[in-house]
Amino acid sequence: MQRGTNVRRSKTRESKTHTWLLAAVGAACMLGGAAAGTARAEGNLGLGIIAGEPTGISMKLWTSNRTALDGAVAWSFDEAVHLHADYLWHFFDRFDIDEGYLPLYVGVGGRTQLHDVGKDELGFRIPFGASYLFENAPVDIFGEVAPVMNVAPDTELKAEGAIGVRYFFGDVR
Repeated sequence: MQRGTNVRRSKTRESKTHTWLLAAVGAACMLGGAAAGTARAEGNLGLGIIAGEPTGISMKLWTSNRTALDGAVAWSFDEAVHLHADYLWHFFDRFDIDEGYLPLYVGVGGRTQLHDVGKDELGFRIPFGASYLFENAPVDIFGEVAPVMNVAPDTELKAEGAIGVRYFFGDVR
């Protein structure tokens, strides 16, 4: 009888850990939303779509002329709700083009996937990508790949890749 009690306690403890991890991710998303509300007034917020792994809504918030926060609320091929947020560094001097801008970027961030039945995932992302910013339109087109290292419930290496387009509310340059 004692053995069954220990198993239940272990599962309860594991469930509480997952609840805290998901609460932390949710809090980070809410803080990002508050920052996005401030950025809209300054004209640095872009909203759009992302297609691939994941597919959904994409957001980008420029924090300087070379750095930004980005994120997505999306659906994953793993049949899960996908949330990610990254801090990005842009390199505008890699390509010299006639019109617009074509920065490369790299970043670091977090990612969670919420499944219908257990096995919710929490991990770290390192996105690499390129973004074309139109010179006379508040739009960017981007493509990225991101290795993901899951740390919960199991340690596992995965890869994600997507393309997308965003409309910016104001001038981002």
